[in-house]
Amino acid sequence: MTPYPEPGTPCSVCGEPLGPASGAFCDSCGEPFHLNQREDLPGKDCGRVWINEDHLGLEFACDRCLNPPSALEEVLELEEAAAFVGLAAAELEAAAAAGHLPHRRTGSGILLFSRRELVAWMEARSGGA
Repeated sequence: MTPYPEPGTPCSVCGEPLGPASGAFCDSCGEPFHLNQREDLPGKDCGRVWINEDHLGLEFACDRCLNPPSALEEVLELEEAAAFVGLAAAELEAAAAAGHLPHRRTGSGILLFSRRELVAWMEARSGGA
């Protein structure tokens, strides 16, 4: 694993791509997240870094590990899921219809996806990279 995520890697918290010098890996889940590493440039933070006084080293944690979402926050409808993974809603809908992407459908026909299942599906799609 590289020490810093590659620019363009999706943030595991907000789904937006990371920029240069703006990401870190969470020590808890191992996923990349926005962490502005430059005080002289504006940036987004989707987590924190602090000094662990027991180990005298830096610890990194994403907001999802620091503040785990409720079960309801884990569920995304089609448009939210598409924005989260950075794909067109039609592509997600086709993957769900083909049985490649786990989903649920409400009584009124709305597709629902789990964040965890979306992340796993995206990793499988990219060959686990």
